Amino acid sequence: MRIGVQKLRSKLDQLYSTYNRKQYVDPDPLLFLYNYPDVRDREIAGLIASSLAYGRVAMIMQAVAAVLDKMGPDLRGFVMNTDPENIAGMFQNFKYRFATGDHLSALIMGLQAVIADYGSLGACFTVDQDDGTDLFQGLVRIRTRVLRAGDAGHLLADPGKTSACKRSHLLLRWMVRKDQVDPGGWSNIPAAALTCPVDAHMFKIGHMLGFTKRRSADGICAAQITEGFRQINPDDPVKYDFCLTRFGIRDGLDMAELKKFLKDDVYDL
Repeated sequence: MRIGVQKLRSKLDQLYSTYNRKQYVDPDPLLFLYNYPDVRDREIAGLIASSLAYGRVAMIMQAVAAVLDKMGPDLRGFVMNTDPENIAGMFQNFKYRFATGDHLSALIMGLQAVIADYGSLGACFTVDQDDGTDLFQGLVRIRTRVLRAGDAGHLLADPGKTSACKRSHLLLRWMVRKDQVDPGGWSNIPAAALTCPVDAHMFKIGHMLGFTKRRSADGICAAQITEGFRQINPDDPVKYDFCLTRFGIRDGLDMAELKKFLKDDVYDL
């Protein structure tokens, strides 16, 4: 490992050791996944939470809570045993930014179709794969099957476009990685295959670390940032996502503090 990589990994590991803890999760929609010990429920909670993970975090938390509370503790049972008319009626007044009750109902009915076809969302991601590494095709497959059941609108990003698909990669991080923060559950997908979920905070951090010079947080930017972290930790390039993005989200942890911690080193990556 080169000197620059060693120095940066040492600093990132310090941040991981300090901040990659459940006490720093709130506020984060990841918090909802802890309520579902059964992976079959957790993956549904994760997809709904990640689909609504845009905008102000306080509003995200309210929107996700409103949806999951209506669905009850048995999410898989709700999805598979509730008919379309009842779902539409339950969520007819739902509204969160660009998302309407029609979008949400279509998403839930799409999940029913995916589970009926594949048995679970995780199986849909990895069907016909030997090693579970082709996550692009998995994202395309689940989106295609969901949209075939109805118009879920923007709730599922299109991986075929130029977007960074931040919310999709956030779901994959939650469900694939397993540590003190990420609960995991999809053990047949290797963490090495993950792409960094690039939000506004990670976009700034990627520039700060010199991993990207892109002017927008698009798919190329996400690939470049992921590759930067992959040079530091090839087996788990998304390991530092949570601890780094606490800066700018949590009170008392601002980006200037992170920049000060990292600024004195030049990393020859």
